[in-house]
Amino acid sequence: MKYISSAQNPMIKKLNLLISKSRVRKKENRFVVSGERELTRAVEMGYKVDTLFYRVDYDEKIIRVHSDSVYELSSALFDRLSKQSGSEEVIAILETKSHHIKDITVDNDCRVLVVEAPEKPGNIGALLRTAAAAGWDAVIIANPKTDLYHPQIIRNSMGGVFCIPIASASSEEVISFLEVNAFNISAAALNNEAKHFKRVKYQRPLALVFGTEDKGLSQKWLKKAKHIVQIPVKFPIDSLNLSVSAGILMYHCVDE
Repeated sequence: MKYISSAQNPMIKKLNLLISKSRVRKKENRFVVSGERELTRAVEMGYKVDTLFYRVDYDEKIIRVHSDSVYELSSALFDRLSKQSGSEEVIAILETKSHHIKDITVDNDCRVLVVEAPEKPGNIGALLRTAAAAGWDAVIIANPKTDLYHPQIIRNSMGGVFCIPIASASSEEVISFLEVNAFNISAAALNNEAKHFKRVKYQRPLALVFGTEDKGLSQKWLKKAKHIVQIPVKFPIDSLNLSVSAGILMYHCVDE
């Protein structure tokens, strides 16, 4: 184990870049995980650890994670890094995985959540956490605008990003995938055709589709939907947070 106390160390500079720069994460095919719980879940789901960083005197044996590159950091340096990463125990660099839509496993009982062009990492993380908790089979992000391995997505998902299959593709590719696999598409939208979400029969295989909070779903999705549904809200509120809306409908569909 090597000891580091300087923020100018090349490994620390690399770590900071991976935390802050999406382009670096994509180029290196690496990302950063902070905290025992998230790291343990990532490893359990088959993610490979590249490098581990511990606070000085931390017992790394607490986590059953192996890496050939292990660094012990001074308390001052670790505290500085933890302000960015949110970790008080351990920080790790992991290898990314591919998220091709063709890798999503489909059967007649399948339920997938589809979100078109989500931008807020916090919302995406919450969606992944809820989808995993509710036992959905996959999450598909159409026209992705945000790096899946953004630190805030990982943190807000509470490890859910590692616990559920995730794919990303263009809206056209996602629609084609759903049609080829005979999915019943239910789109959440606020328009004149929308029905109360409790007055619809959600048949499997089911794709529950959401758009962004400000723009909603594109017309191509509404044309393909078997049902358009909405969650009623009281005036003067005109809409719900994306992750809240998706959570309500995902749990409603669990027993359908």
